[in-house]
Amino acid sequence: MNMMKMVKQAQQIQAKMAKLEDELAAEEFEISSGGGAVTVRMNGKQKILRLTVRDDVFKEGDREMLEDLITAAVNEAHERASQIAKDRISAITGGMNIPGLF
Repeated sequence: MNMMKMVKQAQQIQAKMAKLEDELAAEEFEISSGGGAVTVRMNGKQKILRLTVRDDVFKEGDREMLEDLITAAVNEAHERASQIAKDRISAITGGMNIPGLF
């Protein structure tokens, strides 16, 4: 493979990655824990956009339970966002492992 072809391929991957970054920032999803007691809205770039806690959770007054529910929802949302990004990056790179991407 000649050097010009490799450079062109690298530029194409770079352009696709920039587009992917924008798409991930725009994509949003929700994850709930405790039967909907805590809901996390996150985007594909793993940024928490909103965290909601149902009113009845506060009435129970169990701080430790609330902390556990928040932790579970945030961790699951993070895992989902991470997997979405990995899958889409793999589609762009053709499964090539490029250091620093994930």
